[in-house]
Parts: sequence; structure tokens; C-alpha cells
Amino acid sequence: MAGTGVFAEIVDGEIYKYYADGEWKTSASGKSVSIINPTTRKPQYKVQGNERWISRVAPAAICKFSFLIWGINSCYLHQQLKNTNFNFRSDVVLCFYFILRFWAFVTACTQEEVNKVMDAAKAAQKLWARTPLWKRAELLHKAAAILKEQKAPIAECLVKEIAKPAKDAVSEVVRSGDLISYTAEEGVRILGEGKFLVSDSFPGNERTKYCLSSKIPLGVILAIPPFNYPVNLAVSKMAPALIAGNALVLKPPTQGAVAALHMIHCFHLAGFPKGLISCVSGKGSEIGDFLTMHPGVNCISFTGGDTGIAISKKAGMIPLQMELGGKDACIVLEDADLDLVAANIVKGGYSYSGQRCTAVKVVLVMESVADAVVEKVKAKMAKLTVGVPEENCDITPVVSESSANFIEGLVVDAEQKGVTFCQEYRREGNLIWPLLLDHVRPDMRIAWEEPFGPVLPVIRINTVEEGIHHCNASNFGLQGCIFTSDINKAIMISDAMETGSVQINSAPARGPDHFPFQVDKPPLLTQELC
Repeated sequence: MAGTGVFAEIVDGEIYKYYADGEWKTSASGKSVSIINPTTRKPQYKVQGNERWISRVAPAAICKFSFLIWGINSCYLHQQLKNTNFNFRSDVVLCFYFILRFWAFVTACTQEEVNKVMDAAKAAQKLWARTPLWKRAELLHKAAAILKEQKAPIAECLVKEIAKPAKDAVSEVVRSGDLISYTAEEGVRILGEGKFLVSDSFPGNERTKYCLSSKIPLGVILAIPPFNYPVNLAVSKMAPALIAGNALVLKPPTQGAVAALHMIHCFHLAGFPKGLISCVSGKGSEIGDFLTMHPGVNCISFTGGDTGIAISKKAGMIPLQMELGGKDACIVLEDADLDLVAANIVKGGYSYSGQRCTAVKVVLVMESVADAVVEKVKAKMAKLTVGVPEENCDITPVVSESSANFIEGLVVDAEQKGVTFCQEYRREGNLIWPLLLDHVRPDMRIAWEEPFGPVLPVIRINTVEEGIHHCNASNFGLQGCIFTSDINKAIMISDAMETGSVQINSAPARGPDHFPFQVDKPPLLTQELC
């Protein structure tokens, strides 16, 4: 269970403690942060912190989890989770939910504490950069082994915090351990090689100069993962940074924070140097800009929503590594295997209730086969199970009340504009039943906005060019997919699609984890794990 066994020291009763001065301690404030279970919509975990009233609802225009990006619940300093000071001058914001209202206590690090974290990270990084590659890899392998050994309690956190189906939660933890080990191996190989150049390889030069080059670390990396993969997308930033000789400051999401704390403890148990891995928390208005604009940060790796655009404008002249969502298009041609199409649309559009950046977000199907595709998809959707994550249901509650409200807003907009409902719209709290919307038009919000939920629009097209045009007109450019039996058409269309990756006869997906994962759409032109 979470907070037991090797993790027993991080919790006192139902309150998760902070780690300071080499041990886990109870905050002197006596206050705590409540993590809401999306299924029960009641507090699931409590993390030590100072008292602060803060809204947990996002405006409808804010995409996915960007509204929570600064709302984490702990400060991991020098490998020690440390209590922070409360600033009573912070704003008080009322928090209204669709069904209920909830007030939460949230820890807030001060700017002074952030400075200390950055100073410690900078000092630790200098020593870490001189640590032999094999030793860095050894510690990463050890952390990976501990993480996989502790998959059950960490998976439990994922089930309770973000309503991830139990089997998928276990898979995320195991997959994360495998990614850490793979990164360690690849890091030793790639970073162990240099390059030798001679001057006469360029026209007009004699062989009078020689050049030896090698890769060096950037310094301190600020990593900000999202709620939907708080373990996997955290380690996907941490492991490459650490093997390359960087220090890592982690800023986990609010939902998923307890899972992240358990994951951080695995790195602590592996024996990484103090100060090398840190985790800070606080309100965005207090430390958000301070973090992203901090002169001690040498690179920012962010996965999230619109917040990333604001970060990119404020971060200054440092490398940015971002993935800010997707509206992944599925283009279906007349010669496609329609059974294969239907299976992949359902898998790609509804797994984890559509809360994936790489989920199928819009189906662009040729009119001549649209009726058949819709019927086959409906038949497969009817077999999806809907319920709680503990029972491994296909469709589980979305992460928050505000997310459910946003999704419902897209459905209502489409209904008002004449969309065809393939199923009855049904919602209970955060749980939304899978829905397919047919005859969607470009004037409907659902045609362009990312629902991040189990609602999928179908747009009927008459030409391939029409489908490509809709795909490329989107502000998103993460992934897409094409279904056709003609490989020549598939290559031609994929070349025309302005997306980072195109799957042929398969749904979009992030993975295997060692595959490039990149975006091809300004201002989001960036990549992860390449």
C-alpha cells in the first residue's frame, strides 16, 4: 500500500510528511494539502503544508492541466522534502465546482527557498558532471530497480489520484523503470563517444587544424510533467538529464503529487547526491514566473497546455523542450480496412478516457465509407466498460470537475449547432460515458479544441486534400494517423501532414518510449526524448 513498507517513513497517519535534514518530518504548521480522488470527489491524500486558500478550477479556455501546473504539494530540497513559509498577502480566490465546492491547503515555497534550491542544484551539478558515466548509469539502474520493485504502492497512488485503471497504473510504473534503464544504457553509449574533425575536409583549407568535440551537460534542468503520466513523464525528463550530467529540479502536478513523491523517494533510496534532485512547489503567481525566469535554470522541459506558451515567452535565452497537447487527426480513406480502423479509433480515442496528448482527437473520414466506419465504431464502443479504475474499467472519471465541465461545454456547443449524437450524452460527476459525435462541422469548437476526455468528433470529407487541410489548419501538430491499403498514398499524405509523427494503419501513440516524440507546429516546435 502507499505510504507503507519502504515508504512508511514519508507518512504520519494520513498526512504525508516533508523530508528535511536527512529525514521525513511533520510540518510545524500542522496544515496539509488535500489531493482529490477523481472517482469519489473527496480528499484521498494529505501532504504537509502551510495554510492557503486557492482555486482548483480552471477557466474553460485553459487546456487540460495547465491550470494546475504550479499547484504542487511539497518542496524536495537537498533530497529532503522541506516545509515552506506561508505568505498571508496571497490572493483569496473562490473555487466553484459543477456539483460541489472544495477548499484546499497548498504548500507554497518562497522565492528565497527557490534560490536555495537553485544554488544547491548548481553546486551538486558541478560535482555530478565529473562523476564517471558508468557511475551515473549505475545509480539510474538502481533507481529503476527500486521503482519497479515498488510498483504496487505507486500504482495505487495513480489509481486514487488520477483515476488511472489499475492495470495501466502498474504498466506506467514498470514502463518508467524500463525507460530509466534504457536511458542509462543509451547515455553511456552516446555520451561516451566524441567526434574528430580535420580542417582540410572543408574547401580551401590545409590539414593544419584538428578538432575534438564531446557533449557536455547544460546545467540545471527545470522539469514540469503533467497529471496524466506523473511518473512516466517525470522520469522521461529526469533520466536523460541525470545521465547527461545535469541537476534536476522537478515541479510535479497537483493531481499525481503523491505518486511523484513516492517516485522521488526511489531516487533517494538509490543514493543520488544531495542537492542533485530537487522538487519545489507553490502558487504560480508567487514562484511560477520566478522559477521559469530564474537565472539558475539552464533548460526547461515542460509537458502541459497553454501555460507552456507563457513560459516560452518569459524563459529567455535558454533551451526549451515542450509538448503542449494535440488534436491528433485520424484520416480514413476508402480503401482502408474498416475493422482495423474501428478498432484503432476506439483504442486511440478512448483509452484512459481520452486523457492523452496522443489520443485520436478528430476522425476525418471519406464520405463514401463514413456510415460504415461510424457503425463499426459504435459497435465496439458498446463493449467498453464504464466505472471505477480499481475495477480496470475502460472508461474512468476524468481528473477533475472542471475538466468534466470543459468537456461538457464542447458537447453542448456541438449540440446547439446541430451535431449528430451516436449515443446519449451521460455524465455522473467526473465520469463521462464514451461519446461519438457525427457530422461535426468546422464551426463547432469540438472540431478544433482538445477535449481531453472520452468524446470524439467525426468530420466527413470528400477529398484527401480536405482532410490534410483540416489537419494542418489546427494549432496543434503532435501526431496523426492514416488508414489506407495503398502505401504510396500513406507516404504522400504523411509527408503533407504538419505533425511530428504519423502512424500508418495504427492509432497515434507515445512509444515505444525510445522513439522520437516531437511536435511540428509553431509556436510549439520542440521535441521530447529525441
